[in-house]
Amino acid sequence: MNGGGIRLGLEIESRPSELPYIERVWRSRSIEVGRMTSIAASHWELVFWEHDGQAQAAVLGPEPAACLAPVPKDATFFGISFALGTSMPHLPISRLVGGSAEIPDVTRRSVWLKGSAWHVPDYDNAEAFVRRMVREGIVDCDPIVPAVLGGAAPDVSERTLQRRFFAATGLTRGAIRQIHRAREAAVLIQEGVPAQDVVHQLGYFDQPHLARSLARFIGRTATQLSVPDRAEPLSLLYKPSSPVPA
Repeated sequence: MNGGGIRLGLEIESRPSELPYIERVWRSRSIEVGRMTSIAASHWELVFWEHDGQAQAAVLGPEPAACLAPVPKDATFFGISFALGTSMPHLPISRLVGGSAEIPDVTRRSVWLKGSAWHVPDYDNAEAFVRRMVREGIVDCDPIVPAVLGGAAPDVSERTLQRRFFAATGLTRGAIRQIHRAREAAVLIQEGVPAQDVVHQLGYFDQPHLARSLARFIGRTATQLSVPDRAEPLSLLYKPSSPVPA
């Protein structure tokens, strides 16, 4: 709480999904906060929010590094984070890295997609919405990405593999690996695991290497992660469920 006894920050709730196209489903509410630290993320998202009675939606691309982001005060948000390899064929992921694309003509109840009005999804029916997106061809998945993440060795050249992986995710396998490791490190530190143990557990060279990774991808030091900053909160932080690419 702040000095006046008013709650401050971002209230965030999230859950995993059994649908292979979805990495995470989340919802949040901003309370008297104007900006946040947006953590690096390898997944793209479909986000809906409402502020001052106005509904909006956008596709958010992967974030290759942590950055400060504005947050409308006293707003509600709902988002679907899509699995690696999932993409929208008409909206190349590579063009969205570090950016976003606004979805026009959104109301509290409907969103215009592929020439027709769809009911705006919510926290409990995200899977049904995404299944329809797949059926309608709005969302697709390159099978080579989950295959590689699962440890398979597809029968294609390394150059073809790199090209398809980048086209489907907007990032290289190395970048995704670094982002996932930093996020896992941040979760462990928040859980009280000593930094030196995190270094050994996740394969960092030393504590300065861990510190550089946290600064670049999380926007926090290990000490700062142990003491949440409600005035400038972090975006959704969880240990990614997707395997780390080799």
